[in-house]
Amino acid sequence: MCGIVGFLLPDADSAAFDGILSAMLGRIGHRGPDAAGGFADDRCAMGTARLAIIDPAAGAQPMSDASGRYWICYNGEIYNYRELRAELEARGSIFRTRSDTEVLLEAWIVWGAKCLPKLNGGFAFAVYDRDTRTLALARDRFGKRPLYFARHDGGLLFASEMKAFLAYPGFRFEQNADQIASILGQWTPLPHQTGFTGIDSLGLAEWLEVRDGTLTRRCYEHLTFDRGPAVTSEADAIAQIRAALTDSVRLRLRSDVEVGVYLSGGLDSSIIALLTSKEVDRSVATFSIAFEDAALDESDAQREISDFLHTDHTTLTIGHADIVTNFEAALYHAEVPVFRSAFVPMYLLSKRTREAGIKVVLSGEGADEAFLGYDLFKETQLRAAWDGLDDATRLDRIASLYPHLDHYGPRDLAAVTGLYHQFSREHMAGLFSHELRFQNGRFSTRLLRAPGDAFAAISGLAAEAPGFGALTAVQKAQWLEFQTLLPGYLLSTQGDRMALAHGVENRCPFLDKAVVDLASSVNLRFDDGFEEKRLLRHAFAEQLPPAITTKRKFPYRAPDSAAFASMRPDMLDAVCSEQELAKLPYLDVRFATALVNKILSRPASEISTKENQTFMFLMSLALLHRQFVSRERLPAIVPARMTFSDYRSRAQPRNQSSQGSFISVT
Repeated sequence: MCGIVGFLLPDADSAAFDGILSAMLGRIGHRGPDAAGGFADDRCAMGTARLAIIDPAAGAQPMSDASGRYWICYNGEIYNYRELRAELEARGSIFRTRSDTEVLLEAWIVWGAKCLPKLNGGFAFAVYDRDTRTLALARDRFGKRPLYFARHDGGLLFASEMKAFLAYPGFRFEQNADQIASILGQWTPLPHQTGFTGIDSLGLAEWLEVRDGTLTRRCYEHLTFDRGPAVTSEADAIAQIRAALTDSVRLRLRSDVEVGVYLSGGLDSSIIALLTSKEVDRSVATFSIAFEDAALDESDAQREISDFLHTDHTTLTIGHADIVTNFEAALYHAEVPVFRSAFVPMYLLSKRTREAGIKVVLSGEGADEAFLGYDLFKETQLRAAWDGLDDATRLDRIASLYPHLDHYGPRDLAAVTGLYHQFSREHMAGLFSHELRFQNGRFSTRLLRAPGDAFAAISGLAAEAPGFGALTAVQKAQWLEFQTLLPGYLLSTQGDRMALAHGVENRCPFLDKAVVDLASSVNLRFDDGFEEKRLLRHAFAEQLPPAITTKRKFPYRAPDSAAFASMRPDMLDAVCSEQELAKLPYLDVRFATALVNKILSRPASEISTKENQTFMFLMSLALLHRQFVSRERLPAIVPARMTFSDYRSRAQPRNQSSQGSFISVT
């Protein structure tokens, strides 16, 4: 795992390239604290802050081929690199290291972009061809690893995190009101959105090429739900699930450093911990978050599975003070508006994990999207069938849907029934499954003076997706989850950014392509979908405690607006002062002020979910404006000390080997 930065500037003075590169790497050094390296010629410069996981001694980056023509900067892991290496060696390729970086570079040289569908992993990389002066950027199919780019100074800048652009001379951040409306509406950025004008995110399964001044973007693989293997029976489905997840965990344990597990206490992470324990000859290091608030806490379940598997367990207990004290620092790493505070405990957990000497963890993200674990999928089925059900069946289904929500009583059921009546038919083209969720988002857009059509971007994305119209209602819901909450929050804000804030790499076995494809083959084949992840539970029922395999999903949440209301941190001045709010030109200051006053003056029990969510959006928008637009209270930059491969024409005569000549830049 690493952080990468770079730029392609055909008309710039290359004399400053090394200093700029060092400063940009300094902004993202947390992603790769083990080493830093850079490369430059007269048009392009690239750098890597390295977290050494595979072949620590010989896998330094940037890396070139033997001729020095091709150079790569790479963030992530290719889990099937050994198999790809064997395939390439059979074609005559020769390798000098044991690293997956060299395998990826050789795969690109041999196959070009056709190598991308072959890759099993989470990755974002840049490859530069010195002969053709062509730059290519690529990102994995599920958006596990970030890659941002911006057109600037007549060229292209790129980086694993946008904050690297803070170090580029003359670059300015400006919040984009249209994108912010979209983010508030759908809760998260879409794969290409950043919330800032002039900065794009490379999309899921997307690659771009800059050749002769022309930038071209292409998708190498579209998300579909019809590529899974044949499944003959329920027993066959269960056997294949066990085998696929076992293989996925085994691949993700490929590492030259110890691998731990994030243990939430739920089914998914328990399965990962179980399979990891079977594959290693030591006690697995597991890490969990507990909460002082009992309504949010799952520590009993965490202890049960830890004791059952005899793991070396660490628990981090979180309270209101932890949320507000670390919110601003965690948000700096997140870089985008947030609708909840649950990413902050993950920021603190990665710090504790790294302090324990662990650089790699496995976690359960992707299970709910692949195996239909969210209530959203059941709600979609019920709403789609609503008009054909009698009243008794409707009430029975609603009551069974929400057993984990203990505040649901007769009055609540009546209200939900009315809501289902209202949303039993599609109102937003292609977005039927998410229309209920987006009502909260619609409320959040009231923060804006002129929100416009907050759902135009996501509607357009769905309309343009090949095959989307032919999907079932549940498959459309899956597709939307794979485009929104998963990459836009779970894998990014709560995942990659918080883990790499402290130099920890997170790996997600449920997001192995073979596992996702298999899930699409078995979902709703042998049950009606109202028993949450039924086949997944049955697959491991005999290997885990019954309390784990029969436990309903417990949504991971943390204290949100209530923490700010109770602690009253100094940062509240960003939203309590009309003068401060007026610095955000797109904001409806009157609405924002009324919202803040209610949050800070009323008991938490009187704050609705949509108000809580909207406050968190407001708080994060104001602080992001301070950090990135106004550049206030930024962490001090520490320029990277890097090994530098210098191919600029102004440089001294150099060794023409693959490593160029080396200078140290501080």
